[in-house]
Amino acid sequence: MLSAIDAALSRGRTIVVLLLLLLTAGAVSYNVIPKESDPDIPIPYVYVSIEHSGISPEDAERMLLRPMEQELQGLEGLKEMKGSAVEGHASVFLEFQLDIDQKQALTDVREKVELAKSQLPDGTDDPTVHEITMAGWAPVVTVVLSGSAPERALIMLARDLQDKLETLKEVLEVEIGGDRDEMVEILVDPLLMQSYSLDQEHIYNLLSRNNRLVAAGTMDNGRGRFPIKVPSVFENIADVLSLPIKVDDDRVITFGDIAQIRRVFTDPNSFARLNGNPAITLEVKKRAGQNAIETVNKVREIVTKESELWPENVQVDFTGDTSEYVKDMLADLQNNVASAVLLVVIVIIAILGVRSAALVGISIPGSFLTGILVLSAFGMTMNMIVLFGLIMAVGMLVDGAIVVTEFADREMSEGIHRKVAYKNAANRMAWPIMASTATTLAAFAPLLFWPGLMGEFMKYLPLTLIFTLSASLIMALIFVPTLGTLFGKPRLISSAGKAQLIEADQGDMAKLKGFTGFYVRTLEVAVYRPWLSLSAALLFSVVVFMAYGMFGKGVEFFPETDTGAFNITVRSQGDLSIFEKDAVMKEVESQLLDMEEIETLYGKTGGEDEVGYIRGNLTDWQERRNIDEITAEVFERTEHLAGIELEVRKDDNGPPSGKALQLEISSRFPELLQPTLEKVRAELEQNSAFTNITDNGDKPGIEWQIKVDREKAARFGADATLVGANVQFVTTGLRIGSYRPDDIDDEIDIKVRFPEEYRHVDSLHQLRLKTSTGQVPISNFTELKAANKQGVINKVDGRQVITLEADLIPGYNLNEVLPDLMAKMPTLGLDLRVNLKLRGENEDQKESEEFLIKAFAVALAVMALILITQFNSFYQAFLILSAVIFSTVGVFLGLLLTQQAFGVVMGGLGVISLAGIVVNNNIVLIDTFNVLCKEGVTPMEAILRTGAQRLRPVLMTTVTTILGLMPMVLEMNLDLFNRNIEFGAPISKFWVQLASAVAGGLAFATLLTLILTPCMLALRINRKDREFQSSIELIPESKDPRLNKVSNG
Repeated sequence: MLSAIDAALSRGRTIVVLLLLLLTAGAVSYNVIPKESDPDIPIPYVYVSIEHSGISPEDAERMLLRPMEQELQGLEGLKEMKGSAVEGHASVFLEFQLDIDQKQALTDVREKVELAKSQLPDGTDDPTVHEITMAGWAPVVTVVLSGSAPERALIMLARDLQDKLETLKEVLEVEIGGDRDEMVEILVDPLLMQSYSLDQEHIYNLLSRNNRLVAAGTMDNGRGRFPIKVPSVFENIADVLSLPIKVDDDRVITFGDIAQIRRVFTDPNSFARLNGNPAITLEVKKRAGQNAIETVNKVREIVTKESELWPENVQVDFTGDTSEYVKDMLADLQNNVASAVLLVVIVIIAILGVRSAALVGISIPGSFLTGILVLSAFGMTMNMIVLFGLIMAVGMLVDGAIVVTEFADREMSEGIHRKVAYKNAANRMAWPIMASTATTLAAFAPLLFWPGLMGEFMKYLPLTLIFTLSASLIMALIFVPTLGTLFGKPRLISSAGKAQLIEADQGDMAKLKGFTGFYVRTLEVAVYRPWLSLSAALLFSVVVFMAYGMFGKGVEFFPETDTGAFNITVRSQGDLSIFEKDAVMKEVESQLLDMEEIETLYGKTGGEDEVGYIRGNLTDWQERRNIDEITAEVFERTEHLAGIELEVRKDDNGPPSGKALQLEISSRFPELLQPTLEKVRAELEQNSAFTNITDNGDKPGIEWQIKVDREKAARFGADATLVGANVQFVTTGLRIGSYRPDDIDDEIDIKVRFPEEYRHVDSLHQLRLKTSTGQVPISNFTELKAANKQGVINKVDGRQVITLEADLIPGYNLNEVLPDLMAKMPTLGLDLRVNLKLRGENEDQKESEEFLIKAFAVALAVMALILITQFNSFYQAFLILSAVIFSTVGVFLGLLLTQQAFGVVMGGLGVISLAGIVVNNNIVLIDTFNVLCKEGVTPMEAILRTGAQRLRPVLMTTVTTILGLMPMVLEMNLDLFNRNIEFGAPISKFWVQLASAVAGGLAFATLLTLILTPCMLALRINRKDREFQSSIELIPESKDPRLNKVSNG
């Protein structure tokens, strides 16, 4: 390494050109790297959907879900399989191990689904397989079409716009909300059918047989070859109207005589509104790795261009624009980076002077842009995790450059030429800097193996730090010394200052003045009482830990932030029609429309287990209250509405995790699940810590069952299939085929049913079937009964489960209330055959806790190996690592003073980050002590002289690191360009735990480094040697006799 440094210093111009190339390439990479709010992490989820119109939840579970589960359960790398069955639909949600090849997993799933298709009942649509990505988890923007235009016009415009948006390479898909499929509806009058002696089966057979492709072959008669066609597929509605169904004497009866035929939308199953006005929405989802800002800009450009051709009564709005959040977040974090750099540079200028500060300062953009260049080369994105990594690195990446520049500045102040000074500095400090950088990287490297979605989400932080700190090592040992040999200049220093430097290096330390002199005198008192100093430090540490245990705010998993948006899920008991659900949603929305802090209110009616969903996007955070206060008012405004259940939640920041409490109830005996749920939910509702309590158990409701007496039906030549087909005339209609209109690309269904006045429950009794004995009412062999409705059937790994979920009321900590809740479970009289399992945040927290403890242990082990290699001493390696343990005292002291909870993720990251940071100063101190001892200085004098020499660089590196984090600690956003200072920005709250942990721990650890490390070095010195050296007058004329000692040099 030293030869590489010498070679670089001898070719200064080449190094300058390389630096310019790095800066240019890094700047280009920063401009083109995709920018988004959250990291685009691979989510190991695959979703399989199976549709079968009209099938009951029980039949869907038995006939759709079970065959699919049996095929999928043996997939390689499968972590968990969740199944769900509802009316007309079944789905399987597969979670794989994170280390699995996602493309291969998707291929394997598709192969298994193909095998399972043969086991599905007739009439089942082909199952579809969907890969779930973080980018496709939520739309980047929602386009809203509204106005007084007819519904059909809005839908057609939305579909046309959907096609154009999906041509963008940045767009994954566009989902239309409020859209409805079209169909050809044939309304048959049942009275006319009876008068012409027609029945439903006759109509169905006639229509289906006349709407199919007929192969008639070709004719070859020796004079040519001619294809023969029998056109029989419906091409328009007139083809259906003119279809003859019966000949009565000389009269031909057509469909037009007994039926009305029209092209209509299917019965609605959802409605959408924006700010209370009916609307059609297009939710745009971007592809993985694409730039969110550019994606939204292109979407807006296309929509603006298309809207110029639309009627004036069509209004276009945008809501849920994540690009605005990304821009604000990037701007805030970039301001934090800039202000951190400014604070660091000011400190360096104050201590080293302008020219030396410029040399140190060049390492900041050099390291940043090199790190971004590497990130871009690996196909990563610029997101809030990366930007905070850059903020966290600001103070650390200048440490090496500061040490080299300070050493060279000291030598130049003594008259040594800049080329020699910087060469000596680079060579002398190379191994300590490499060791300190290696130990820092060793602390962050284990975080790359963090399991789960949280690990995938947070891994950008260690990657950013590893790339930038590695670049800072090259900057400190190659680029900064090279530039120093070309442009370096000693700072202007007074003769008294020079005398201070000489005294600290080799002179009389009694003559040291100012803060350095005070520090040396204080240090001497401590090092001659090392056991007393160590005992005081240990006692203080124990007191801090005990105090936090008694008066601290406990532990939390992930910090909550203000994302500027909230969601409301509306639920209700009973069987509500879609129009009744929409009336409920309108009532809820009306309570919120006059809230000025809500910028847009998007409501969507519909859902199997819910009435609807509302999303509120708030105004800028500077112009409104905290989101907790707003959501509290939203709940107050709506809680008086009778007959509905409201769940108000603010958006989460970070990987998707759901509610704080997720309790899974499972058993091999499904009949035990609902009684257990009722007992546990009753206990949960009495607990004042929880709100928004929901479950997916059975809900009150009825369904009508037509029980067929098979024996009686057989006498009439009827069966259940015939009954089911005829009943569809009274419900959603019997599908008899499809046709493709000229004005759309997709086929639309042709359905036959009775007019609306005949579609009610009483009509089921009057429904007549044509049998071998003539037309008879189905009531002759069927019985219509009301039964309890089965809602959703949920399964996990083949076992039926019910999940109970709840949010925490602000101010409560899950780790504090959960033990008490679980302790009450045995007192509820639950059946022993029922299992309770905590999922969600608690499960993620345990996984993260276990990993972070292991990562901390691995980091310490690797750092110990590096330090033993560097110093060839077990004791000195232990001494350096002891600073890591003591630094955690500073973390908990800071949390105690600021009354913050210790975050498992952010606090754990802070402790591990500290492990890599606090050792650096100790490495430099002990390395200097060893060098002085080798030069023949007595050990006790070497300790004091080491403190005097390294005080300034230790304080500089500490202050620069802390100042780099202060914008986050203070939740401050300093906008240098617009000359504006803001406090309390939402993005700052996300990182305040981690920044406070590092800043507080480092400040406390530095104090210990300057006092306790020398004391622990003194512990190894023979007591007699200490007593002998204490008899030598190092610092005369002190009132304390123990300070009246002077070194003999």
